[in-house]
Amino acid sequence: MGCNRRLDKAFKHAPVLPLDNSTRYVIFSDCHRGNGTNNDNFLKNQHLYLAALKQYYREGFTYIELGDGDELWENRNIEQIKEIHSDVFHLLSRFYSQKRLYMLYGNHDMVKKYARFSKKKWNDYFCTAKQCRTALFPEIKFYPALILRNPKTGKELYLTHGHQAALLNSTLWRVNCFLVRYIWKPLEQTGILDPTSAAKNYTTKQRTERRLTAWAEQHGRILITGHTHRPMAGIDTPNYINSGSCVHPCSITCIELCGTTATLVKWYMGTRENGDFYLDKSVLANITQL
Repeated sequence: MGCNRRLDKAFKHAPVLPLDNSTRYVIFSDCHRGNGTNNDNFLKNQHLYLAALKQYYREGFTYIELGDGDELWENRNIEQIKEIHSDVFHLLSRFYSQKRLYMLYGNHDMVKKYARFSKKKWNDYFCTAKQCRTALFPEIKFYPALILRNPKTGKELYLTHGHQAALLNSTLWRVNCFLVRYIWKPLEQTGILDPTSAAKNYTTKQRTERRLTAWAEQHGRILITGHTHRPMAGIDTPNYINSGSCVHPCSITCIELCGTTATLVKWYMGTRENGDFYLDKSVLANITQL
C-alpha cells in the first residue's frame, strides 16, 4: 500500500467537525511528552505549552492534537509520562470534559489506535495536585484523521499526522519502534540522529513533504499535518500546511482557527531590557481564508 492509499484510508471514515464563523480550534502536533529524562524533548518547552494551553482554554478554543502527543516509542511506561506531566494532563482533561478535545495518533503513539489499549491506559491518571487517581479521558477514541468542513462554502480542511508518507513509519511502524527504542535512542545521546526520522533528517523531511503535498494537490484538498516538525504556512504549497511541533529549541508552534481564518503562530520566551523574561506569541503567517 503506497502513500496515497494510506492517506485515502485514513480519511475514509474520518469524523467531520464544523468550521464556521463561531468555531475556534487550536491545532498542536508532535508534543512528544516523555518521562522526564534527558530524552524527554518536551520537558524544555512544557512551561510554554502550559501557558499557551491555559490561554486557549480560557478563550474557548477546542484543542486538536495531530499525533505524537506522547513519546511511546522511546518509553514503555505510560504511567511515568502521565505523572511527570500531570499538570498538562490535568488541563487536557478539562478540555475533554467539556467536549473540546480531539486526539489523533501518529507513528510514535500508534498504539493509541487500539481501543482496548486506550481505554485501559487513558481512562484515568494519578493527579499530583489531588494525590489520587482522577478521570483523564474516559472512553476516548483516538482517530487517524479529522475533517473540518465549512457548511456554507463546502470547503474542507483535512487533518492527519502525516506519517502515512513513509512505509517504515506506517505499515512497518513496529520495526521502526524497535529501532528507535533500542538503537537510535542510545545513539542520540552521542549526537547521532535517526536517519529515518522526518523530523531529524533533512532529506527524509523533504521527501515526506513532497509526498504529502502531492496527495493534497492531486485530491484538491487543504491538508494539515505535523510529523516533520517544520511549520509551513502553505505559501509556496497552498494545499499543504504543517503545524510544526512543541519540541523546537526555544519555542512551540501551532495553528489557530478563529472562525474561518487560519493563523500559524509561535509561542516563546522573550527578554525585556531589564532582564525580565516574558511569554510572547508572534504570528508566523496568516494561512488562508476559508
